[in-house]
Amino acid sequence: MQQLKSPQRSRGLAVAATPDRKPSRVDKLGVWLSKAITIERLWVGTTESKPYPARRRVEEALQIIKRHDALNYSRIIRHLDRIWVHLLPSAQAHYDRSLNACVLDERYVLKDTMTLEQLASTIVHEATHARLEGWGIQYLEGRRAQIEAICLRRELNFLTKTPNSKFLRDEIVRTLEWSAGDHEFYSDQSFQRRRQEGEVETLRYLNAPNWLMTWASWLIRRRRERASALPRSQS
Repeated sequence: MQQLKSPQRSRGLAVAATPDRKPSRVDKLGVWLSKAITIERLWVGTTESKPYPARRRVEEALQIIKRHDALNYSRIIRHLDRIWVHLLPSAQAHYDRSLNACVLDERYVLKDTMTLEQLASTIVHEATHARLEGWGIQYLEGRRAQIEAICLRRELNFLTKTPNSKFLRDEIVRTLEWSAGDHEFYSDQSFQRRRQEGEVETLRYLNAPNWLMTWASWLIRRRRERASALPRSQS
């Protein structure tokens, strides 16, 4: 277990001084309870039980990056303080600025179709978010499509150096083409909806009792009703 400390290493060339929000108490406790190792000053932790299969997959993915792309590996070590595996309702993976962490959903890491190359590519993606944040480029709603395109191109750059990754490269090219379109996927509303749906799926994964599932679904419906009614009440 490790106490949550303020990062001591550089996050990149800071061109905008924007203080990070503090980690939540839940995240602090989760990090403290996690089983972690340190890889070249990078904290890699998990909330899963022994033998920590997801954490071991992350370790193996990092070795692939180190073997095939020294530049991206050095950026991961420099710009991230943590890679944290736990149950993540909001996404399969994301960059958490408050922890300066690449956060990975345990189910995503361990799913049957997940390859080490895809996992390594995901880590490169989230480390790019950390690098951009270090430059003062915040993940604001109007910038998200452009920022995601930058991160996807870094994945593509990494995969061109990685054997047996043509399928993944083709998939990223298709994603880049799709993300250039006009849609609401990166809007605040879409993010909130996916998080709410993910919370219900996480409860189901944890075999939560029916009464809790019913209550969670009711609460989400109430939130959506209030959100949709807000513009009308302000007009």
